[in-house]
Amino acid sequence: MNIATLPLLNDCMELDPSQVNNFRKNGHTLVKGVLKPGEVPAFRSAVNKAAYAYNAETRNLQDRDTYGKAFLQVMNLWEVDEEVKQFTLAKRFAKIAADLLGVEHVRIYHDQALFKEPGGGFTPWHQDQYYWPLSSSNTITMWMPLIDIDEEMGMLTFASTSHKEGFAGNLAISDDSEMQIEKLIKERQYPVTRSKTMDAGDATWHYGWTLHNAPGNLSGITREVMTIIYYADGAIVTEPKNEHQENDRKRWLDGIVPGEKAASKLNPLAF
Repeated sequence: MNIATLPLLNDCMELDPSQVNNFRKNGHTLVKGVLKPGEVPAFRSAVNKAAYAYNAETRNLQDRDTYGKAFLQVMNLWEVDEEVKQFTLAKRFAKIAADLLGVEHVRIYHDQALFKEPGGGFTPWHQDQYYWPLSSSNTITMWMPLIDIDEEMGMLTFASTSHKEGFAGNLAISDDSEMQIEKLIKERQYPVTRSKTMDAGDATWHYGWTLHNAPGNLSGITREVMTIIYYADGAIVTEPKNEHQENDRKRWLDGIVPGEKAASKLNPLAF
């Protein structure tokens, strides 16, 4: 498959208003069939090829820390691979993100392949937006499996309505975040939910502040997932509140200084 024969993904899906309302209420939703079955193989092949080509993890699974055991993580593949770029900048995906957020335009923050290997560990409870020096809470992550998956493979799990409280603490993804956020979820009685199964090309969507985790992969198959993070156009780069936000400011926002619009060449308008 080459770039000329890949599906364009420039058409738009219309969401049911109840699904949009549920997303804003609960902080997450599942949208079925974001990629059509006939489109999945081409993009699965493209993402796999790029993810393994640019993967820098060489340690055996047992030699990694909790974060390293959770998944192979390869970021911003769209920068280095033209086929993945067609996936990441897909108008179809970006329009869903904009509709769920209720904004006119969204920009890309970054993409990332998250491949949870057989025997891979749990992904600790965390908030994505802890890492992002952005002024807006209109942020959203698309999480799409490229193969059919079920609960035993590491299904994304959400604490419903948790996005409404915003920042949950100075907690990078770690054993500590797992312990402290698990306690917080019980104290605040957030309902914890996840899908039983997802088909390749389905996608979950969650706000940047929505608490989420994933169990380990108990299967013998790698859980192949591709994610894209979007934010509302007009967001301003904020003063980094931790070292992770400073690293993100330099890398994913191309060094834009705090106070300026988050609109570098690495953050194109996707819709």
